[in-house]
Amino acid sequence: MGNERKGTAFITGASSGIGEAYARRLAGEGFDLALVARRKELLEKIASELEAAWGIKVSVLPADLSLREDVLRLEDFIAKAEPLSFLINNAGFSTAERFIDADIEKLEKMIMVHNLATVWLTRVAITKMIGINRGSIINVSSIAGVYPAPYNAVYDGTKAFLILFTEGLFQELKLAKVSGVKVQVVCPGYTRTGFHAAIGVERDIPDFFWLRPEEVVNASLKALEKGKIICVPGALQRITTSFLLATPRRIRYEIIRRVER
Repeated sequence: MGNERKGTAFITGASSGIGEAYARRLAGEGFDLALVARRKELLEKIASELEAAWGIKVSVLPADLSLREDVLRLEDFIAKAEPLSFLINNAGFSTAERFIDADIEKLEKMIMVHNLATVWLTRVAITKMIGINRGSIINVSSIAGVYPAPYNAVYDGTKAFLILFTEGLFQELKLAKVSGVKVQVVCPGYTRTGFHAAIGVERDIPDFFWLRPEEVVNASLKALEKGKIICVPGALQRITTSFLLATPRRIRYEIIRRVER
């Protein structure tokens, strides 16, 4: 399949879950891929499969986004990508524990991965995209960034940053009259990625609250086509989020505390 006109989709956290789902969807649409994660062997497996299936080029970029030197290497790749069609900042992790009990170094890495790496990579990517008036940046946040919950204070804070950061970028693009560059923040709820299993909460969530990674990606790209800045995948998730945001803070906090218990 020839895809010279499609360009490259650069995806972090691409070895599993939502990041892998973005990779598979965009590969099927003919985009070349640049896949970033710490697990090189998983990236190589995905790359080999997608190249064989779709005839695209896949670059494997093992990196730890909590390390500035690794992010610098990725910035250099983005700067040289021609053309760069997507930057999808998806990498992330959580700890699910009380703030005072958490390892401060893990919290620092979380802020680096979720926020600083996103800012650094976005700065390079959006500069290129503005220059050609083409491209899309998708930042994967969470509905956890919309309302605060116990045992995830720093995680929720980093996800809230991504929402406001993306909205601010949108406002700047509008003021600059840059019509060809799109930005979006995706706020998934519970998604079957292994993320929640890793922090020990998956067993406590009813099945009807869960989405598949493919559902998140489909909702995101559909919303992107429509120019929607904030995407909350799933009808139930949108209803729940709207209800909580409409309640007074005191009541909202109590509901969330009860759910978290």
